[in-house]
Amino acid sequence: MAEVSGPAVPASGSIDRSERPGRVGLLLMLAGLLVGAAVGLSFVANEQAQPLILGLLALLAMAGVFFLFALAIGAIQLAGPASRDDITRAITDAAPDGKLVVEDGGRMIYANEAYMRLAGGDSFSNLRPIERIFVGAPEVSEAVYRLAQAARDERAYTEEIRMSPPPGGAAERDFAWYRIAVRPIPRPRGAAALWTVSDITHERERQENVFQELQHAIDYLDHAPAGFLSIDAAGAIVYMNATLASWLGYDLATVGSGGLKLLEIAPGADMLSAAPGLPGEVRTDRFDIDLRRRNGQPLPTRLYHRVAYGQDGAPGPSRTFVLNRSAGSDSDEPQRAAEVRLARFLNTSPIAIATLDGDGRVIRANASFVRLFSGMPRQPAAESGREASEPLMRDAVLERDRHAIEAALARAANGFGGLDPIEIGLSGEGERSARVWMSPADADGTQRVESDADRERVILYALDTTAQRQLEQQIAQTQKMDTVGQLAGGIAHDFNNVLQAIIGYSDLLLASHRPTDHAFQDIMQIKQNANRAASLVRQLLAFSRRQTLRPEVMDVGEALSDLTLLLKRLLGERVQLDFRHGREIWPIKADVNQFEQVIVNLAVNARDAMPGGGRLSIRTTNCTAEVERPVGIPPGDHVMIEVTDTGEGIPPAVLQKIFEPFFTTKEIGKGTGLGLSTVFGIVNQSGGAIDVQSTVGEGTTFRIYLPRHEPGTEALPEPEPGGALPKPERTAAAATPTVGDAAPPEPKPAPKPAPEPQRPAADHTGQGTVLLVEDEDPVRAVNSRALSARGYTVLEAASGVEALRLIEEHADGIDVVVSDVVMPEMDGPTLLRELRKHRPDLKVIFVSGYAEDAFRKNLPEGEAFNFLPKPFSLKQLVETVKTTMAG
Repeated sequence: MAEVSGPAVPASGSIDRSERPGRVGLLLMLAGLLVGAAVGLSFVANEQAQPLILGLLALLAMAGVFFLFALAIGAIQLAGPASRDDITRAITDAAPDGKLVVEDGGRMIYANEAYMRLAGGDSFSNLRPIERIFVGAPEVSEAVYRLAQAARDERAYTEEIRMSPPPGGAAERDFAWYRIAVRPIPRPRGAAALWTVSDITHERERQENVFQELQHAIDYLDHAPAGFLSIDAAGAIVYMNATLASWLGYDLATVGSGGLKLLEIAPGADMLSAAPGLPGEVRTDRFDIDLRRRNGQPLPTRLYHRVAYGQDGAPGPSRTFVLNRSAGSDSDEPQRAAEVRLARFLNTSPIAIATLDGDGRVIRANASFVRLFSGMPRQPAAESGREASEPLMRDAVLERDRHAIEAALARAANGFGGLDPIEIGLSGEGERSARVWMSPADADGTQRVESDADRERVILYALDTTAQRQLEQQIAQTQKMDTVGQLAGGIAHDFNNVLQAIIGYSDLLLASHRPTDHAFQDIMQIKQNANRAASLVRQLLAFSRRQTLRPEVMDVGEALSDLTLLLKRLLGERVQLDFRHGREIWPIKADVNQFEQVIVNLAVNARDAMPGGGRLSIRTTNCTAEVERPVGIPPGDHVMIEVTDTGEGIPPAVLQKIFEPFFTTKEIGKGTGLGLSTVFGIVNQSGGAIDVQSTVGEGTTFRIYLPRHEPGTEALPEPEPGGALPKPERTAAAATPTVGDAAPPEPKPAPKPAPEPQRPAADHTGQGTVLLVEDEDPVRAVNSRALSARGYTVLEAASGVEALRLIEEHADGIDVVVSDVVMPEMDGPTLLRELRKHRPDLKVIFVSGYAEDAFRKNLPEGEAFNFLPKPFSLKQLVETVKTTMAG
C-alpha cells in the first residue's frame, strides 16, 4: 500500500499517514531568494547600488562555502532523516508482531505488514481497528474494552485472549492465543498509542505440555507403591502422596499446606522435625516407627528421612520415603513380622536405646534416645563418602562425667558386661540428667568394620532422671525446711519463757523506779533488748509456721496503697517505686500486719540489691486455675503479688538457700538471715506459696500466690468470751520489720502534734481469784507478783495435776484460770478438758510461745478461751485478766 504523505515510499503492505517537513527544500528556497535579490539589483544602474550588489554576492558566496563545508563534515545530510525513517519502518514492517499506531480520537496513522495480515485488509480504506478485529466471546470484548480504556488514560496495559476461530482467515487452526499490549507514544503534535498484537499460541501449547507433564509426574508419585511426605521444620506436613494418605485413611484434599501436623500421624516422633544438623549438610536417617491411622490403629512403617540444612543451619522441608511394613503375603512373612515387632518394641520403648562403635559414635538410635539427647552436637564425619555426621556420645555429657562414660564405653567395647549404671549430666540448655547402662553388642568382643551393623560394638540404655532429680531436691529441701522449722519452733518456745521472765521483772523494776532514777534507763535498755529478742523469736515462729495470725478478708490493692509512703521512705530517692494494680482483684484472707511485713521485707532486700539505684515494681493480678504456674504452686484461683527489682540478681547456688533461717550473704551486723525465712513462713501459714526467678546482673522477681477468698465458704467466727482482746492500732511504723536482713533507715522526725489534754490512766486494779498455772518458776513468780499488786488473789500451780487439786480444794472460789499450754505431766488442752468436767463455765486464758492454731486442733470444736501469746508485758497480762473477768 502506498504511503499517504511524505517524500519516501513505505514498504509494500504498510501504511503511514504521518506529516514530515522538507528541510532541503527550505534551504533551496532561501538560496533562490538571495540569487533573485542579487539579479534584481543588477538592473539598477545606480552607482550607489553597486556596493549593495557586491555585498549580497559575497553573502551568497559565504553561505555556499559554509554549506559545502558542513556537507563535507556530515553536519548536514540532504536525505538523512528520510533514510532513517525508511530503516525504522522496514524493521517494524518485518516484525512478526502486529503494530498499529492510533492518534487521539481513533485516527489510525500507521500499521505494519503483520497487522495488515491479521486485519485481513490490503488497503488503508478497509483497515480495521483492534476493536473490530477481536470480537466474539464476552471475555474477549471485556479484555478489549480494558485495553481501550488504558489507551485513553495514556497508560500501558496488556491482556491475553483466546480467539476461536482466529482472525485473519487462519483456517488451519480452530483457535489461537493472542497477547495484546498498548502503550502511549509521546509526540509533540498530540497523543498517540502503539498497539502490539503477538500470536502466543505456540507458547501456550508449550506451557500446557509442561503442565501436563507435571500432572503426570504428580500422578505417578501419588500412586507409587510407596508412601512419600514432606515435613517442614515446624512439624507441619507440606505434602503427602495419595498412597500414604490411603494407608492412613485421610482424604488427600485435607492434607498438605498446613492441613495436617506430624504429631497427628506420628505421636512422639517429633525428632523428625527437631533433629539438629550442620550448616550445608544433607542428612538421611532411617526410622522404624508406627504411624497412626485416622481410626487410631497403628501402621508399622520404615522411614527414610532426608533433610537438607542451609548455610545458617536451619533445616529445610524433608523428603521422607515411607515403606509399609504391615502384614502381607510376602514369602518371608515370619521373619518380616518378627523384625517389625522388634523394631516397634525398641522405638516405642520409653527407654533410650542406641548402638555405639568403639569410639563412642552413635550408629543407630530409637526415638526416645533422639528426644533425650536432642542437644547432642554433631561433628563432620571423618569417613569419606558419608552423607550424615555421627555424633559422639561424650559430647552429650557434661565435662565432669566424660571420664566415667569413656571408661564404661571402653570396658563394654572389650566385651565386659554387668556394668553398674552411671549417673550423668546432659549438656545443652537447662539442668538435665540421665542414668546410663552399657553392655557389649557381641559376646566375644571381636572388632569388624565391614558395615554399620559390624561397627556396632556397644549397646547403650538410658533413662531420663531430670524430673526424678528435681523431685528429690524438692523433697530434700522440704524435709530440711521442716526439720529446721521444728527446731526453730522448739527453740522459740523455750526462749519465750526466758524472755517472759526478763520482760516481767523489767516491768516490776520500772514500776518501782522513777524516770529520774539512774537505774531507770538501764532497766529500759534491758526491756528494749528483750523486746528485740522477742522480735527475733516471732520471726522464727513465722518461719516454722507457728506464730499467731489474725486473718481477715482484705483488699490487696488497699493494703499496698497504705504502704506506699512507708515503702518510698524505706527505698530512698535512688530507687523508683512502680505500682501496677490489676483490675477487679479478688479478695484474700490473711493477717494484714503480717502481709505488710512480707512486702516490706521484700522491698528492703530489693533496696539492698540495688546499691546504685534502680526500679522496684509491685504488680497484682488474678491467677485463675487454668493459668499455667510454676512447680509447687497449688491448684485453684489465686491472687498473685509480683515484686520485681532491677538489682544484682541471685546466683543459682545462693537461690536454693535464701529461705533458710540465719542464711545471709551480707556483712556481719547488717543482717540476721531471717527476713526471707519470715516471708516464707507467713506466706505458707496463710495457705499460699512463693516462687522466685532471678538472673545475675538483671534482677530478681518474687511471685506470691495467695488463695482467693470466696464469700460464704466459711462460717463466721464466734465471738470470744469476755470480748476480744484489744487490737493494736495499725500504723505505718507497725509494719516496719524490727529485725530483718537489713534495718530500715531512720525515719525523719515528724512535726510535733499539738498537745492533747492528758487522759486519766486506765484502771488495772481488780478483785477476784486467779489460778496461775506455769511450769517455769521465774515466769510464774513474776506474773503472780504483778496480779497480786493489782488486787487479785493468786493461786499458783506448777503443773496441770496440781491445778486440778487446787480447783477441788477451792471449789467455786476461782474466777479465771491463766495456764501455759506446754507443761510436763499434763498440757493445757488436757487441763481444759478436765476443768470442763467440774466447772464448764470457768473462764480460761491460755499463754504460750506457740501459735494459737498449733493447739486449738487438740481441743473440742467450739471450745471458748482467750489467748495471750508470749512474751507479753505485765500490763497486757493484767488487762487481759480484767477484760476476761468483766466479760
